[in-house]
Amino acid sequence: MSRVAVFRPDDGRLAAAAETIRSLGHDPLADPMLAIEPTDAVPRSDADVAVLTSTTGVGLVAEAGWIPGEATVCAIGATTAAALREAGYDVDVVPEEYTSSGLVAALHGRVDGVRVEVARSDHGSDVLLEGLADAGAYVHETILYRLVRPAESGAAAEAAAAGDLDAALFTSSLTVAHFLDAAAERGIAEAAIEGLNDAVVGTIGPPTAETAAERGIEVEVVPETADFEALAAAVDEALGEA
Repeated sequence: MSRVAVFRPDDGRLAAAAETIRSLGHDPLADPMLAIEPTDAVPRSDADVAVLTSTTGVGLVAEAGWIPGEATVCAIGATTAAALREAGYDVDVVPEEYTSSGLVAALHGRVDGVRVEVARSDHGSDVLLEGLADAGAYVHETILYRLVRPAESGAAAEAAAAGDLDAALFTSSLTVAHFLDAAAERGIAEAAIEGLNDAVVGTIGPPTAETAAERGIEVEVVPETADFEALAAAVDEALGEA
């Protein structure tokens, strides 16, 4: 049985991720590398285009009773789109590539001179804002929540440093950064990276893979579909081939 680390917020998603790993026949190491701090901000309702980038953001705007008005509603990723529809919102645009650059490409030629509202976390990529602005949009950003590293995180870094980790699933660039911060805090950063590079490392998409590579982590798995189930299945397959 392989030991597989997963990093999700401990709001139900971490337990669900662990159960997915368990259902694939592996031993999950659930390490909450992210915690969510809502800002209580609400997106504007007078934009021509509104962009949501996560299920967390969808939950917060729905709870606040946000009304998009006549805006074209865009979601980065099928999971975010599904959350929007479940909350009662219409979804007009979901890019083929579930990234900031993918959405910029999908909106190219459609946002010149229009108001675009981007509602997301405090760690959103500049690619989205700059790309939309370069396309001629008037961009306004609303920070819905902050992403912080929980004090109790770091078990996976210790396991990696000890050579006791067979795989790790990173679901954002911030989970990579927080993993390494937790390792550095313990004085085991170099050993943790070595441990990861002896394991199967999967990332949910190319931007996360690029972040990992920049920090010296070798990424073996990037699924075609940017969602956790696809990532888990791809890592499971790689473990079977190892």
